Amino acid sequence: MSVMLGITGFAANIADVLNDLEYFGFFKYILPFLLIFAVVFAILEQIHIFKDKKGPAMIVSLAIGLLALQLDFVPAFFQQIFPNLGIGISILLAALILAGAFISDEKAYKWIFFALGALIFLIVVFDALSGWRWGGGWFWDQYMSVIIVLIVIIGAIAAVVFGAKVGGSGGKT
Repeated sequence: MSVMLGITGFAANIADVLNDLEYFGFFKYILPFLLIFAVVFAILEQIHIFKDKKGPAMIVSLAIGLLALQLDFVPAFFQQIFPNLGIGISILLAALILAGAFISDEKAYKWIFFALGALIFLIVVFDALSGWRWGGGWFWDQYMSVIIVLIVIIGAIAAVVFGAKVGGSGGKT
């Protein structure tokens, strides 16, 4: 077991450090707050709602970040979605490595990874939302497979229609 001597003079390994950060609420409260604060602040800065005044944008971002963490819904959702996102990114990385060995057409890369990324996105979002009972949870339990099949059929039809227009010559020479 590798042990490092910390700044404070006591031995700790990375697992202990991460467990301590978890105990202090770093992953459950501080990181979600920072993420929400940064995204809201960036949006407010982009839309120039406060005419280049950072103070009001910072106060609104701070308020939204803190209010989002008030009832534990956001931390619980983040604890569900981001591990699944990590798994999805790992799948994309493995597919990228394998595709690099067998596919030489750059245009094919874009479409394959767009489709794979969209599928992974849908799976991650549906899995993260499956524990939430908003909007009639029974509806998703009963009809999710039908909705997924319809999305796949519509996607296949769109791929054939748009693929024929883009890549096909329409039978003319």
